[in-house]
Amino acid sequence: MASPLPTAEVIGPILTALDLFGIAVFAASGALAAARKGQTLVTFSFFALVTGVGGGTIRDLLIGAPVFWIVDSRILIVIFAVVAAIWVTPERWWKGRMLDWFDAAGLAAYAVFGAAKALEYGVDPLPALVMGVVTACVGGVIRDVLAGEPSILLKPEIYVTAAALAAGLFVVFESLGILTPVAALLAAISGFALRGAAIHYAIGLPSYRGKEPPL
Repeated sequence: MASPLPTAEVIGPILTALDLFGIAVFAASGALAAARKGQTLVTFSFFALVTGVGGGTIRDLLIGAPVFWIVDSRILIVIFAVVAAIWVTPERWWKGRMLDWFDAAGLAAYAVFGAAKALEYGVDPLPALVMGVVTACVGGVIRDVLAGEPSILLKPEIYVTAAALAAGLFVVFESLGILTPVAALLAAISGFALRGAAIHYAIGLPSYRGKEPPL
């Protein structure tokens, strides 16, 4: 593997901004999951923390990088600022599909950053794509488990596929020598567009048809 370097210096401001944006959005989704359950501020904070850093923590452990939120205090500042903002706002502000759209943007941004960080740590392109998906999706899975909600992974919605598209396009663009900021923005926009289309048009993937009905 390549020698690990500080993320902000290696990956650049565009990808670092995508990282912080993704963390903020997923932290918000965790806090809102606690809000729907009528939980305390402590539970808000815990849900936001594990949702915001869950995927990135798994990624860093797998690629041999320092766990990002332990070495960069900005992460916790962003998460707890999001918690405070949601705690003092009325629930009606967050009803409807608004959170889904924020989540779609965070999903795409975080998938690109995860793939980029994996590449910078010497991970091969295909595993780097997987690291992008892990970064974008694992926090949401943990959130759903804690909240006792059915995981979005068990639904036919296009979710993981959108993360894979964003991460995969970034890996391809990087291999083609496209400038990293351009590659990151194009890949994130593409992933967001796919997830957005799935939200707006209720597009889902086909389910397995081979299961026989019970006797």
